[in-house]
Amino acid sequence: MFEFIRTHRRLMHIVLLLFIVPSFAFFGLEGYSRFSDSGDVVAKVAGQSITQQEWDAAQREQMERFRQMFGPQFDAKMFDTPEAKQNILENLIAKRVMAAEAARNHLTISDQALQQTILAIPGLTDADGKFDVERYKALLAMQGMTPVMYQERLRQDLALQQVNAAVQSSAFAPKSISARLSDLNDQEREVQELLFKASDFASQVKVTDEMLKEYYDKNGRQFEIPEQAKVEYVVLDNAALATQVSVSDDDVKSYYEQNAKRYTIDEQRRASHILITVKKDASEADKTAAKAKADQLLAHLRKTPADFAKLAKENSMDPGSAERGGDLDFFGKEMMVKPFEDAAYKLKKGEISEVVQSDFGYHIIQLTDIKPATARSLDDVKAEIVAEIKKQQIAKKHSELAEVFTNTVYEQSDSLKPVADKLKLKIETISNVTRVPNPSVAPNAPSNNPKFLQALFSDDTIKNKRNTEAVEVAPSTLIAGRVVEYQPVTKRPFDEVKAVVRERVIQAEAEKLASKAGEAKAAELKAKPAAVAGFADVKTISRTKNQGINGLALSALMKADITRLPAFVGVELPGQGYAVYRINKVGQPATVDTARRQAEQQQIANALAQQEMLAYIEALKKKAKVKMLNSGAVKAEGTESK
Repeated sequence: MFEFIRTHRRLMHIVLLLFIVPSFAFFGLEGYSRFSDSGDVVAKVAGQSITQQEWDAAQREQMERFRQMFGPQFDAKMFDTPEAKQNILENLIAKRVMAAEAARNHLTISDQALQQTILAIPGLTDADGKFDVERYKALLAMQGMTPVMYQERLRQDLALQQVNAAVQSSAFAPKSISARLSDLNDQEREVQELLFKASDFASQVKVTDEMLKEYYDKNGRQFEIPEQAKVEYVVLDNAALATQVSVSDDDVKSYYEQNAKRYTIDEQRRASHILITVKKDASEADKTAAKAKADQLLAHLRKTPADFAKLAKENSMDPGSAERGGDLDFFGKEMMVKPFEDAAYKLKKGEISEVVQSDFGYHIIQLTDIKPATARSLDDVKAEIVAEIKKQQIAKKHSELAEVFTNTVYEQSDSLKPVADKLKLKIETISNVTRVPNPSVAPNAPSNNPKFLQALFSDDTIKNKRNTEAVEVAPSTLIAGRVVEYQPVTKRPFDEVKAVVRERVIQAEAEKLASKAGEAKAAELKAKPAAVAGFADVKTISRTKNQGINGLALSALMKADITRLPAFVGVELPGQGYAVYRINKVGQPATVDTARRQAEQQQIANALAQQEMLAYIEALKKKAKVKMLNSGAVKAEGTESK
């Protein structure tokens, strides 16, 4: 909407890369404190190395993150450019310098804040809205991580967000500037159009054979028939292998028994608490006072336990639960801080604990309910287990057969039949294949993949009729093909397309005549701006409403000099002709869209905040003496800030 945002796309791209927090995606989690000196060093941050291996890993992680975000629309080519790769390295460096700044300023994340963040992660609650601890652990285990490892790295991510928020939250857009920009956005102009249609001048065009031949020769590509091929191909993917695996009842039973804990919902407890907070580094006097208050409340509860909810509302310093009478809902093991959990799991239903001390302060806990452990039956989970075993078998089979597939299509390169027979794959045939993906075919179809098409149309494949190499077009998806029939690029004969050439020449010449007439009229009106017949009805336009005005014309009209009215603007409209516009009046609308103006002010503030953040990161780089050592991206060393 605003010119700044439209023209600073690279800045926005860097900001997007920088502030997508990877922790919640459960993959490729890098500890910002891990600086390895192994491998080729591409950058130095505060004397510590970033290696080529770390850079490559960051690129893979970023690609996987975007693959998950955009699904079939993901295009890996957007990362296969020097600029994209350099941006990822800059992003990696930015995280390092921000982590160093967080450490210098002793920014920490409390256990309570960490717990609340984890509990809020989407997809980790069951149908009852309870946090699924086992799924949480399983997802981490798939990445070779324990909850402790993940929580430490998440804590670091949240600390980085504190650094980011401290800078970005301070940015604001002055109301005078945002109001001025919104006024420009809302500004209305009353215009009339005088259109010189190319079709009205077509009868004046005199076409000769020389003109037709010249157009045909100069615009030969318009009349080309693109190269095409008839292709055979075979695909090794999970779908092809699914028919080659089977799961027996014994397999299901064995898997169920070996993973019994996975299908068991551990005992959960529900409790309420009253929290009297006190910081870990508080004075002894403050700690004593907090403990005394907790003891006083506990003494009251020993006499009248029914007052627990009332006292929690009035005294608890946990804002999340106090308004609910201290209720914390159901929780399982490892969901609460250890002193709290230990005390809660010793209580019987209805009992009230002694005063329990944790890093948050002093708790009084009442156990209100117990949900015993339950196990899902084998029949309930059989379909789920079959799918899981099949998935594992297919993955194993694919890893075993991928090399066989690759070697066979290469070694027996004159036919796809050997690999199809050996691996029980089907040879598919497709006609009219071109060098570029077919927009009418699903973009995720293996045979429509750009990498595969590039291999198909290589000289070796076309001239020597050899198989392509095995091309990985998606995770666990290999494809190989061969060209059965090939038709090179040809140009349609002149006589065959002569009628089409005539139409295009007439259109082009008619547009020239329309433009000549329109330019003459525009010059006449600018010299003598008298009212003339032929103009259409008045339309009121602005940058937010075009009233059917051509986009090129709208841009010209909003840029036109309005110091003297009426003003006249001539615009060439490709494919249509030429238009002359008369601007009669300029003003502001009677009413303004308040909501849109507020959104525009926020857009401006966001843009300023991003600029300030990038400037801050550059300052941190100088403080950390960042050196870019990779070829093609060398930057001068900064000086240490005192």
